[in-house]
Amino acid sequence: MPNEKIVVLSGPLQGKEFDLESVVTIGRNPDNKIALDDRQVSRYHATIESTPTGTILKDLSSGNGTFVDNRRILQIHLSNEQVFRVGSVDLKYVGEPAAMPMPAAPKADGDSGLRFQDMVEGKVQATSTENVYQTLFASAPSSTGSAAEVKSLQNRLAAIYKANQIISSENNLSTLFGRVLEQVFVLVPANNGVILLKDDKTKQLKPAYQKAGSGQAEITVSTTIVRQAYEDGQAVLVRDAADDKRFDASASIMTGNIASAMCVPLTYQGEKLGVIYVDTRGTTNAFSEPDLELIVALSGPSAIAIKNAQFVEELQEDFRMTLRLLANAIELRDHYTVGHTWRVTNFSLALAAELGWDEEKLKIVEMGGVLHDVGKIAVPDAVLCKPDKLTNEEYAQMKIHPERGADLMKDSRKLRPLIPYCLYHHERYDGKGYPKGLAGEDIPIEGRLVAVADTFDAMTSNRPYRKGLNPEIAIAELEKNKLTQFDPDCVDAFVRAYRAGKINHILQAYHENEKSIVCPFCSTFIPIPEGAELGTDFECRVCHRKSRLAQINDAYHGVLLSDADTQGSQLTPPSTKF
Repeated sequence: MPNEKIVVLSGPLQGKEFDLESVVTIGRNPDNKIALDDRQVSRYHATIESTPTGTILKDLSSGNGTFVDNRRILQIHLSNEQVFRVGSVDLKYVGEPAAMPMPAAPKADGDSGLRFQDMVEGKVQATSTENVYQTLFASAPSSTGSAAEVKSLQNRLAAIYKANQIISSENNLSTLFGRVLEQVFVLVPANNGVILLKDDKTKQLKPAYQKAGSGQAEITVSTTIVRQAYEDGQAVLVRDAADDKRFDASASIMTGNIASAMCVPLTYQGEKLGVIYVDTRGTTNAFSEPDLELIVALSGPSAIAIKNAQFVEELQEDFRMTLRLLANAIELRDHYTVGHTWRVTNFSLALAAELGWDEEKLKIVEMGGVLHDVGKIAVPDAVLCKPDKLTNEEYAQMKIHPERGADLMKDSRKLRPLIPYCLYHHERYDGKGYPKGLAGEDIPIEGRLVAVADTFDAMTSNRPYRKGLNPEIAIAELEKNKLTQFDPDCVDAFVRAYRAGKINHILQAYHENEKSIVCPFCSTFIPIPEGAELGTDFECRVCHRKSRLAQINDAYHGVLLSDADTQGSQLTPPSTKF
């Protein structure tokens, strides 16, 4: 095609350009379109051809090979400005190749850098994972086997043992996937890898983790290979797609430049969890049966580790939900301060993040924030729910809640780390707080942190007897009371977070002057997008509860939904007109 050309980048023909017609041959023989006088180039070394599916560079079984990105290829689709090497000569393809077939829509939303494509059915070879696993040991050399064979088997078994130990030592699901693919890449020469897991809700496979080769923006996964591995429980191996006459040019394994691929199922006690998929781009014969044996041997322990990590994650989520239920019970006793717990929790998280606390500590901050007022369960309703100013006697009753909360948590090993958030959040930096009268850095940092978040919410939230302060006034109050009421470092960090816009969206009334509804659970104003209709569901950014837009007497309000989003709650806050 006239818009496509090959530019010679080195050697005697450096700078010369050749228009790409239907087929361009490259070699040492003078009758080639691009004749290269180089002893490392075969007489007929390679061809470049424009096809309906793209521009294809194909090696003609040359002695020294054709290379792309320092990898020997047999056949590959070229992209614009792609450089390749024939013998010792570098060449570059320039132009817009023919349009490739459009990929099938991804099976999972929001997974950037990954696409799925179908390929012609029945084009792959596969066998059951049990058969593959058995060959790992059945292939042990006999007594007459060479020392090299024995050493090779020992190395493979040692690699599997080490990989299994690394994988089994990880129970954090977010890091486990990376560990699994990391070990797969140690065992086999893969360019790209993807772990796909079954989504419990949709029952479809979704990418859980992916690892792309250097400089590669997108991974193309063959749905046929994945489907065969997942649905049939088979280990699939494609060793040399480019030279395999069973694949036509439109198959995704070809259009994606996949030269070799493997896919094995992840199965736990008969339950299909997902698959591990790996491939190479441009490298022929990259995988062999021993490689398939290695990845199958790794898939079993990987499935166990993934299932265990999922179980741990479920337990942790159940624990967090139990804490939320306990906090909700307290919140619902005092309708005037509904949402206080969730705003303090989110303010505390923003402050801790600004202080540089790591992810694990932030998880503790979240739980500590949720339970910081749990001791209020011991405060009488007449005091807790009183809308007016408390008497001295009533205030004394209110002041017991930090110690009562600590008492509730002290016998639980899991809750014990949360005690400082509850016990010390009413201490003052000058020592005039309660219940212990601690001062300065003798107050645990957890208490100093929540004290800032708690006071800021108290100042900015609406109460029956007063409207919340403007956030700027509340910030000025925090700064004014550094070194007396508050830890100066915590105040400074909170102010930085506020100035950076990390605080505003948590404020109860931040969206009050916009088209909004009030969250039925935490009283935060939730903005309503343009075009939203009755029955639209909204998630509160503070408490993360979902509400459904409803209308009563020309006023719009939110109906609280259950966790399954199927039932509405009777809890209805004041309506909001717009």
